[in-house]
Amino acid sequence: MTTLETNTLKVENSALYQPPQVEMAVVLESALRENFAEATVRIVDCPDLRQEPFGLAAAGLCGSTRVVEVGGVPNLVPLVKRDRLYNLWDVPAACGLPEGMLLGAGAGPWPYVGKNSEMMPNLSVAASGRVNNSYVVTVEKSGMVQAKLPEHEARVALLCNAFVSKGEQGKVFEIVCKNRTGEENFISCLRKALHNRYQDRTVAMGGVFRIEAGKARVHVMPEFSETPLQCDSEVANWLQFYEVSSPLVCLTSFLSSDPGLDFRLEHTHCFSAHGEGGHYHCDTTADKVHYRAYLNLAERAYRVDAPAATHQIGRN
Repeated sequence: MTTLETNTLKVENSALYQPPQVEMAVVLESALRENFAEATVRIVDCPDLRQEPFGLAAAGLCGSTRVVEVGGVPNLVPLVKRDRLYNLWDVPAACGLPEGMLLGAGAGPWPYVGKNSEMMPNLSVAASGRVNNSYVVTVEKSGMVQAKLPEHEARVALLCNAFVSKGEQGKVFEIVCKNRTGEENFISCLRKALHNRYQDRTVAMGGVFRIEAGKARVHVMPEFSETPLQCDSEVANWLQFYEVSSPLVCLTSFLSSDPGLDFRLEHTHCFSAHGEGGHYHCDTTADKVHYRAYLNLAERAYRVDAPAATHQIGRN
């Protein structure tokens, strides 16, 4: 199976709107307080996110920040395109960063895993070497199984949404909220707040958050469907859903609107020290949930190998 090199693929990019940080903090905190009993948004010096409990591949979320989508859901739905297999080591360079850190959500490298899977890409490329802290989660007869990928395995299949930066420390948004009172999940609440405030000016963010208390609903993709998945309900019936326990480390990127590049607007995957993870949908224990996030604004959006024939199915 040939792995596609991103320097041979079509890459498009667009500048994103960057509101003042202080204004953003007010917008986000106001929206969160309508959806959670407690919520604070502060601008802080980014902690070293390589350390526990986050375990990222680089220290920070700053420096030439980008959001990127590689491939897309049309490579999976209605039927899988197995030839869309990408080398994530190349993606920072495709985003204009010879060295950089990438974190996010994608489909695991099926030739290595042996089947379809959820992937939590978490890697960095630097002069000092490469770091790969990525995980995959698969559906097995015993339930979900999480595994860490080996250092050399940095492929992603079909689709990936990620936040890319130089991995430097600097000013970031620290978000803490507890006890959900509204209907929105954590990321949708933030994304919709940005859309409502900035309308057609696309604002994008990414980074890491931790569900420190409570439980969450996730899905894990089973083996590829042999019959075409033609609508969202058919996709939902194919997926395997689980309730998973905290603490969970979640890698995310999201945009307030599509900047004209056919972007998936939000995508979050999670992993844990206790072996549970997958594609985050929402928390399931509203009265107990506790989120802590470190997020940053993206300066540009990059689109790599966008499918020629597109649709909106399966993007939840």
